[in-house]
Order: sequence, then C-alpha cells, then structure tokens
Amino acid sequence: MKGRPLRFTPRRDAGLYAYERALAHGGFAPVAGVDEAGRGACAGPLVIGAAILPPRPIPGLADSKLLTPARREAVYAEIVDRAVAWSAVVVSSREIDRFGVHRCNITGMRRALAALDVRPAYVLSDGFTVPGLDVPGLAVIKGDRVAACVAAASVIAKVTRDRIMTGLHARYPGYGFDVHKGYITRAHTAALDAHGPCAEHRFSYVNVGRLARGARTDRAG
Repeated sequence: MKGRPLRFTPRRDAGLYAYERALAHGGFAPVAGVDEAGRGACAGPLVIGAAILPPRPIPGLADSKLLTPARREAVYAEIVDRAVAWSAVVVSSREIDRFGVHRCNITGMRRALAALDVRPAYVLSDGFTVPGLDVPGLAVIKGDRVAACVAAASVIAKVTRDRIMTGLHARYPGYGFDVHKGYITRAHTAALDAHGPCAEHRFSYVNVGRLARGARTDRAG
C-alpha cells in the first residue's frame, strides 16, 4: 500500500520530530522509521534497524554518522530503553552475495518492520521506498538527519553492526575490522592484498571478487 497523507513536506529546519508531528496531526500514529548500516562495506553483514519512538524526545538523538562512537552507544541505550518498539535484522555477507545488496536491504527493511512489537500506522524510510508494506510509507531523502524515528533506526543499525564487526576482528585480526568496520579504506585494501579475502567478505563485490579470482588462478598455476 502506498500513500503520502502529508499535505506538505516539513521544512528542514522544523526540527527532528517534524515528520512525526505532521503525521500524527493527520491521524497517522505511531510512525516507524527504518534505516540500514553497512550497505557500502565490502565485508560483514548488512544491518537494518527499525524504531517507533515515544512522544518525549530522546536526548542527543541524531543521524548515527554525526555521533561519536561513545555518543552513539549512549543514544542507543536511551533508544532501546525508551522506544515504543525497536528491532534489528542482520543480513549475512553470504545472503548479500546470493541476492544482491539492494534486494537484501529492501527485504531486511520489511523484516525489521515486521519484527516490531507494535504495528506502525505509517513508515518513514531513509532514501529508499519499501514496497510490499500493508501501511503507507514515505522515502525521505537524508531521512536519518530530518526524521527522529529514522535517526533512531540508523543508530540501532550502526551500533549493532559495529559491535558485530568488532567481534569479527577477534576472529580475523589481520583485517582491522574493529577500525574500518568492513568499509574500503587504504588499510583494508592493503590487508586484502596481503591476506586475500576471508569468509566474511562479500565476494560479489568487484574488489573482493578480483582478489578471490586471482588467488584461484595462482593456486591453479
């Protein structure tokens, strides 16, 4: 079901809760936000967070990318303690290789929303429309910076994924997953060149696949 009951788009300076207020005024409450972390990484899982927030603002809430790791952890604790409902869905690198990151992202968003203990009346998503929902929704450009519930979902996804990547560092210490979290950096590229990809890399990604094919060629030769 698609729909956009807002008669206007809230101004960017109207505050982080403007979308939720406008939707509630139109009779759409509660509102769920959904966002992902790890889409651009070449190693580790994709994590999708979803959240329905209480009317009272959560202190310090912002787009997860604008928060320091310590502030993200503090805001995450506030969200999981005070949210009306929240969820996190983890999509493995193997699933991403099999189905593609965009398909996994959309499917993961649907799964995260379905996992909420409270059914939303409306869904706000960051950038991508989520098809196949039984409630109306709206894709908001840079939603994690302008809509509180999307910002909360981004924090849930980011903190959950960072913890997973830190845990993977203990298993694969040669790659620096605890630092770059699986994204492509000079240090990560150097580690890939030195060690080749590990089981947590996404072999469907060009940089990883090229190294994996090169390793197979070397063994064959």
